[in-house]
Amino acid sequence: MAGAVVVALIACASRYGYHRDELYFLAAGRHLAWAYPDQGVFTPLVARAMSAIAPGSLTVLRMPAALAAGGTVLVTGRLCRELGGRARAQALAAACAAVAVMVLFTGHTLSTSTFDLLAWTGASWLVVRAVRSGQDRLWLAAGAVLGAGLLNKPLPAFLAAAMVAGVAVCGPRRLLTSRPVWLAGAIALALWTPWLAWQAAHGWPQLAVSRSIAAGASASSAPWWQIIPFQALLAGPVLAPVWIAGIVRLFRDPAVRQLRFLAWAWVLLAVVFMITGGKPYYLAGLLPVLIAAGAVPADQWLNRGRRRARRTLLGAAVAVSAMAGAVIALPVLPARDAGPVIAMNPDVGETIGWPSLVADVAAARQRLPRTARVVVLTENYGEAGAIDRYGPAYGLPAAYSGHNAFGLWGPPPPGSTAVITIGFGPGQLAEHLRDCTAAGRVSNTDGISNEERGQPVDICRGPRGSWARQWPALRHLG
Repeated sequence: MAGAVVVALIACASRYGYHRDELYFLAAGRHLAWAYPDQGVFTPLVARAMSAIAPGSLTVLRMPAALAAGGTVLVTGRLCRELGGRARAQALAAACAAVAVMVLFTGHTLSTSTFDLLAWTGASWLVVRAVRSGQDRLWLAAGAVLGAGLLNKPLPAFLAAAMVAGVAVCGPRRLLTSRPVWLAGAIALALWTPWLAWQAAHGWPQLAVSRSIAAGASASSAPWWQIIPFQALLAGPVLAPVWIAGIVRLFRDPAVRQLRFLAWAWVLLAVVFMITGGKPYYLAGLLPVLIAAGAVPADQWLNRGRRRARRTLLGAAVAVSAMAGAVIALPVLPARDAGPVIAMNPDVGETIGWPSLVADVAAARQRLPRTARVVVLTENYGEAGAIDRYGPAYGLPAAYSGHNAFGLWGPPPPGSTAVITIGFGPGQLAEHLRDCTAAGRVSNTDGISNEERGQPVDICRGPRGSWARQWPALRHLG
């Protein structure tokens, strides 16, 4: 099942186009650092490596994501085994993971969420094995996995803290004084230290990004009350009984009493993310654990009453989830027909239209003298990443933006005679740039409404004063 997921994801990899975050990771990979305002080094490093192997290949760029998704499916099945599931229960757990939107979409695009999901699942599996078997070396492996995940993004710290809190609530409390557990924490912290040092040296910009997300500035932000219902969409609504059964089992089944802290960890994280304004998918990292736990009672349910009817019903639920997951998460429809999918999953819209945006900027460049020293200034990192990816074919210079890490890579050099801007409102331009005139608006050939379509493209004479003077005000996090 894991192999089938990998093959399917690679087969779909080149349809539509880059996600805005992938364009950003490619740019960050050219400016390697231990951290960035909104992420760690892990995903940009992967993006750089894939770009070095096959420059410009979307399929190669996304292969690590496909492999990570397959790994999540495989480890979910192994988790089920650790939780007492026999072969059929393990297959059911792997199947539920394989058709889940959260696995398919994060496996389709290269993102920090791709590796975050695998890190949570892998660390959970190692913790479960360590508790069950008493093998101390497994704690050290869990610490290494958490540390690698923390170099990707800080969310694994929430998982570790929630597990510790769960143990404090319901045990086994011997873990709180276990030397291997403390060594695991030390390993994770040591691996995370470069990220922490970078954030401290730059004034902890990750906190500003988090506040922006909590305020709803991200396209994937959602109201607090949607966090728990959204888990049903991420795992597949018709298969929700499986992971819900997993929560119930972890709380009530004496056979897994020593792992009850995992259920408490899920509850505690749900509360924390609702209070702090986290995104719904932040909680999805524990869904593989719940699926693995719930596959055991689901397997037992198949042996009761009308067995053939129950097996048919469950098989149909998996098949329906597979079809729905593919449509919602993967580019199976023609891009021009993706409107209804984008209404459910706005991130799909962020993979359509980037070449058209760059073509619109190139058209604005043609209106300027060939000898003009042009700066391209974008409002967000997706637009800047698109210029960097597709702009050289049009003779466009590298883009500048004040958004997140791009803000660290500016300001533009002095001496520009013209500035082409993308995505700024009239009030923003008048404050920072001189003599701005409209040059058009961003379109896309598929007619899809997304965050970029309709954004203004303007031509200005230059900054008011110098770029160094204006740059601090143009920088923003979120």
